[in-house]
Amino acid sequence: MISFKSLPMFSSVFLLISILFTSTSAAIFDIRNNCPFTVWAGAVPGGGRQLGRGQTWSLNVPAGTKGARIWPRTNCIFDGAGRGSCQTGDCNGLLRCKAYGRPPNTLAEYALNQFQNLDFFDISLVDGFNVGMEFIPTSNGCTRGPRCTADIKGQCPNELRAPGGCNNPCTVFKEDRYCCNSGNCGPTDYSRFFKNRCPTAYSYPKDDPTSTFTCPGGTNYRVVFCP
Repeated sequence: MISFKSLPMFSSVFLLISILFTSTSAAIFDIRNNCPFTVWAGAVPGGGRQLGRGQTWSLNVPAGTKGARIWPRTNCIFDGAGRGSCQTGDCNGLLRCKAYGRPPNTLAEYALNQFQNLDFFDISLVDGFNVGMEFIPTSNGCTRGPRCTADIKGQCPNELRAPGGCNNPCTVFKEDRYCCNSGNCGPTDYSRFFKNRCPTAYSYPKDDPTSTFTCPGGTNYRVVFCP
């Protein structure tokens, strides 16, 4: 039997595997509630957890995860089996979410280890707004991230108002100029309402240039409600 160590390329292959493994390690997301009220954090992947003021929840997210979200849910009631409902961000009546939340809800979105092994992340108001949020990298020398703390609920246009939050116009009107289902849309007066108050957050689906952030794969992050 030939020993692997006798193969000429073994050390190089082992080094390459080690580098790849290191570069695709899991990311840690620390979720903190700074609001003066209870927030039920939702996460896909991850589930959900009740967070009182000052409480935190740490998630280990596998490398390569994409289409992921973290969001705040408000005014929830759950029974001992983890079934109930939330006024905003409800995920099919479950404490531990298996699907995305119902608008309006402020979203922290991310995809890990994508093009050139970069993480892509953002705060999105495309599903509306319910709680202010900050989404900040905390390692790898990466420091820039989005923040949305304006009084969007208090200033919300009447036609977009919803119990506990402020809807995005797509949710209310379901028109392509707001929803971008055809892939061809631009800013509107409604999207500018959100953009003027939270310049680094997505205000409509094509709002990429000023709203998408990147960090090297393997970076850790902090999501804060009411920063």
